[in-house]
Amino acid sequence: MTVTQAAFFVRRPDREPRDNRWSILALLCLSLLLITVDATVLHIAVPALTAALEPSAVQLLWIVDVYSLVVAPLLIMFGTLGDRYGRKRLVIAGFVLFGIASAAAAASTTPMTLILSRALLGVGGAMIMPATLSLIRQVFTDRRERAIALGVWSAVAAAGAALGPLIGGLLVGWWWGAVFLINVPILLVLLPAAVRLLPESRERGGRPWDALSAVLSVLGILALAFGLKEAGSGSLMPLGAAVAVFLGGVALLVWFVRRQTRLAAPLLEVGLFRSREFTTGVAGVLLGVFALVGLQLMLAQYLQLVLGDSEVRAAFRMLPLVISAIAGGLAAAHILPRIGMRATMSGGLGLVALSLTPTLSWGVESHPVMLACCFVGIGFGVQVSLLAASDTIMSSATESHAGGAAAIEETAYELGAGLGVAVLGTITTIVYAPALPTVPGVPGPGMDQARQSLAGAAHVADQVGGSAGSALLDAARWAFVNALHTTVVVSVVLLSLTALAVAMLLRRDRGV
Repeated sequence: MTVTQAAFFVRRPDREPRDNRWSILALLCLSLLLITVDATVLHIAVPALTAALEPSAVQLLWIVDVYSLVVAPLLIMFGTLGDRYGRKRLVIAGFVLFGIASAAAAASTTPMTLILSRALLGVGGAMIMPATLSLIRQVFTDRRERAIALGVWSAVAAAGAALGPLIGGLLVGWWWGAVFLINVPILLVLLPAAVRLLPESRERGGRPWDALSAVLSVLGILALAFGLKEAGSGSLMPLGAAVAVFLGGVALLVWFVRRQTRLAAPLLEVGLFRSREFTTGVAGVLLGVFALVGLQLMLAQYLQLVLGDSEVRAAFRMLPLVISAIAGGLAAAHILPRIGMRATMSGGLGLVALSLTPTLSWGVESHPVMLACCFVGIGFGVQVSLLAASDTIMSSATESHAGGAAAIEETAYELGAGLGVAVLGTITTIVYAPALPTVPGVPGPGMDQARQSLAGAAHVADQVGGSAGSALLDAARWAFVNALHTTVVVSVVLLSLTALAVAMLLRRDRGV
């Protein structure tokens, strides 16, 4: 670029984003991929992480889950801050924080340090994610090109969660901290590219920002999750206190919703939920990601700790999930116009429920072909239903509320990921612990640790060794299979009820 051309672009800053729109899309999608992959990248790394840091069952759930549960309540807040102070600034700050937190997570030597580092990763991810969608809408002014860009964004968002275990499996064979450290060189490339390419934006600089609403949403979600985890494990507080924390979270969220209805410029456009189609679409996103992310964690542990797969082998055994999710995203664009939103979304959720059903007959034996078929059905069904739900959400909102609708969809995505691990992980822990009997030759403290999680039992069995260690691992595997069956039943029921609700609530001609 010559000096004259550079001066021209300084005088006409609106030209550069337009000219570099596809480069900006690539930058934003790679940023989004980092965020969504981090939600599931630890699923394959759980056994190696447990052996290295020896976390309790609740600490392990927080290590896996705190990222998504921090991202979810912060999306609305940072989306509003980006509108007020500039999205480019927020993205750059998010890159810096995400890189620092990634390095801190890789260097963690205790479970609490890793939990705090993962929480910081969530803050960084929440600073970046809302701006990716908003900047796409800003840069792509042509409606046809914008539709293509949003389709790519949606595919990356959904595929990231499916790619997480694969990437984690490939890296953890070297060292579990590599799943975090890999972010640092990528961010060192993204940061200068963001400084050069991303446009400035202060579209609503005068829009008021309500700090109390932000605090209520963050504390409400975290209290809800913490109370749910403690009600299932009771490791830090008795059941009554855990229920009180959970109800406190509910009260804070009720206060948050009521406050939004009274504000002239709310953080969350709760009025959008008056639309039946919009609410149904949000429920579809929430339940779809809930099933995908929560079950990924359970099935990854099943592959490694029940069937005995290595991290790399388990990652490749889950590859059909990734491929089918990508195929589902491509197919949904053709399916949706032909059969409509209602049939596409309910059919996708129903396919996921149907694909999970064969796992109820499995024990500790291997089912390689059927397992691959189940992964194909889960990946394809989730992605088809997610794209249909996204289309339902955006078509139900007016143009003036499009930004608020997108923020709600992103929040539902991250909240679904967090609740999937929290709820299904808690159910698994509740059923697993009492199903593991005392094994002769294993000391009491060892049995207590083994009842925390299957990964913990594998670690104790390795320490004890001999026939007692083998007996403990065998008993723990059967206890986990029993817990997995319960978790699958809950998932199948929720998915089936959601598919039925979608079929009843959405109009037949929506999206046709």
